[in-house]
Amino acid sequence: MKLTYLTVAATLVAGSAFAAEVGPKEVKYNDDTAIEMSLTGVAGDPEKGAVIMATKSKGNCVACHEISALSAAFQGNVGPMLDGAGDRWSVGELRGLVVNAKMMFEGSVMPSFYQVDGFTRPGNAYTGKAGQEPLAPLLSAQEIEDVVAFLATLKDE
Repeated sequence: MKLTYLTVAATLVAGSAFAAEVGPKEVKYNDDTAIEMSLTGVAGDPEKGAVIMATKSKGNCVACHEISALSAAFQGNVGPMLDGAGDRWSVGELRGLVVNAKMMFEGSVMPSFYQVDGFTRPGNAYTGKAGQEPLAPLLSAQEIEDVVAFLATLKDE
């Protein structure tokens, strides 16, 4: 009987975590362009975030940013160095930057990693035609939380 209650409780907890996910069109920014609330209700995993940031098919953040904590070769210098990002920005500001950097820095060339419409992004294979909206976000809500968790660990020494 206890096992049944534990199974039901675990299912409810898992279901509530899933139900808490915020969709790309439901993201709420505060006046400072920060997103204070988690997109998933689940803590991000900094180790997974580091992998996402260094992986070409995912965030590929190292294409534009230098991050000393990552051992990825050929790190970029187009965007600012991210060392100390956890000291410069709050978790909410980091989340806002990763979701859509253009909210904080209007002229930014950084991709909007959790936006699905209102922009042109390559699509439809190699036809030369943009993908039809709504497009899937570049990163999932949990991947955003993982990247934010990693960025928050980047402190000045």
